[in-house]
Amino acid sequence: MATGSSLRLGTANTYDATLRNLTTRQASLSSLQEQLSSGKKINRGSDDPAGAAQAERANTRIQRIATEQRALAAQRNTLAMTESTLGDANAAVQSFRDLVVGAGNASYSPAERITLAKQMVALRDQLLGYANRKDSNGLPLFSGLGSALTPFVDGATGVTFSGIGGEQASTDVAVPYTADGQAAWMNVPTGNGVFTATLGPGNTGSVFSDVGAVTNPSVAALAANGYDYTINFAVAAGVTTYTVTNNTTAVTSAAAPYVAGQPIAFGGLSLTVRGTPANGDTLDLNPSATTGPGTGLFGAIDSAITGMYATGSVTTGASSTSASLHQSIARALAELDTAADRLSAVRARSGDLLNRADTISDVQDGRDIQLQADKSRAEDIDMVKGIADFQNQQTGYQAALQSYAQVQKLSLFNYLG
Repeated sequence: MATGSSLRLGTANTYDATLRNLTTRQASLSSLQEQLSSGKKINRGSDDPAGAAQAERANTRIQRIATEQRALAAQRNTLAMTESTLGDANAAVQSFRDLVVGAGNASYSPAERITLAKQMVALRDQLLGYANRKDSNGLPLFSGLGSALTPFVDGATGVTFSGIGGEQASTDVAVPYTADGQAAWMNVPTGNGVFTATLGPGNTGSVFSDVGAVTNPSVAALAANGYDYTINFAVAAGVTTYTVTNNTTAVTSAAAPYVAGQPIAFGGLSLTVRGTPANGDTLDLNPSATTGPGTGLFGAIDSAITGMYATGSVTTGASSTSASLHQSIARALAELDTAADRLSAVRARSGDLLNRADTISDVQDGRDIQLQADKSRAEDIDMVKGIADFQNQQTGYQAALQSYAQVQKLSLFNYLG
């Protein structure tokens, strides 16, 4: 009895073990089929917790890079628009400069200078439009660190900058998306950049000067110490002389003969004076200014436009012999050249940032490729190996089914006669 019971128990266990093996093979075959159809060896976290975590980390970084790349593309578009706008502005400044040079033509009548002034006003409006241009998102290109409000406001005292000077710092994945409007449009010193020469308000002669220059920086203390000077002309018995007064120290030089077209030098400074001064005429020299009314590109433009009219008039054009016209032309040309240099410098900065944006984009693309590879190694199936494993598992499963079917047919009654 014990032997028969053991045989029955052993046979039952054999059948149960065979069924479990068949079920396991079937599950493995189903899992391989799922992996082949999805192309992933990890379809749920339980398949490989460590691999799933690695793939998730890589995927998170990939998504972050995609977001940063979209932001960088927008920044690059803004920079390209800024660079193009500055190019347009430089061309407009050059056109304005050509008009200023033309205004010095002795053959022009006062009416023709009024026509030039109107053309200058049109270019001024055009340049103000460039300065306030916005990107595709409606944000000003030249607000610096300021807000989305219009950065350049045209008021009673001229154009003022309402933004905040400077630009945002670059990072490993981003570049500034607004340019420094203060540096581009407003940091234009008056005169030659060190001092400004202006005609005395009570002048009656035709004396005027160029913008002057610093001939000995070690002596010139105009900008550093706030010195200012006045050149005084005196005419007696047909002889014209001049003296130079230091308005800070109240020291006046000895009188010297005036020769038109000859430089007048003092305190490490020099300027060439032309024309015929009347008795009591003066030339004032003051340190150049970079802030306040009359400064910046638009200050230079407004001063040049004013110079196209007779002194104190807004309807009568300046004559060819006007000293204020020639003084205005000399100053305007110097300031416009400085303004063009400022625009070119900021444009070059935009070009550098565009190159940096391209470099960042290339680096990010390389990181994305590496992360995609990491993610693929963690979760993607090796198709060649997967197909081979599936075929082997399928063959084993078929063999197990066939052997099980053969065993199932065996019975003692088959051998009883």
